[in-house]
Amino acid sequence: MSSAPAKITAPDPAAITHYHAHIYYEPAATRQKAARLRDAIAAAFPEAIVGRWHDELVGPHLRSMYQVAFPSTMLASFLPWLMLNREGLDVLVHPLTDDSVADHTRFALWLGTALPLRLDVLRRGPR
Repeated sequence: MSSAPAKITAPDPAAITHYHAHIYYEPAATRQKAARLRDAIAAAFPEAIVGRWHDELVGPHLRSMYQVAFPSTMLASFLPWLMLNREGLDVLVHPLTDDSVADHTRFALWLGTALPLRLDVLRRGPR
């Protein structure tokens, strides 16, 4: 007797309208690289919103960083560009859904080394 495979219910990617990229750096060692990358992002992708410098730890991030917010329509061009131009910096790219924990873990993409995060400060979505 054969059984039908279980149907997987998955979130609809079309529901993603925006993403964040978190660019991590060390203030004393790699801030200049991060500044070059920041300027290049702003010049190449004017529709992206480049956030403030966070030398001090903020939110779930355990390393200094700045955030780049961008629309999903930019993902196909921005992601490959970032892969080739990140100057060796570690980068977290994630969608914005109704579950911030999943956004920063299950749905996350890391360029470079995946860094630990403080998940206890993030909002969990509906189960």
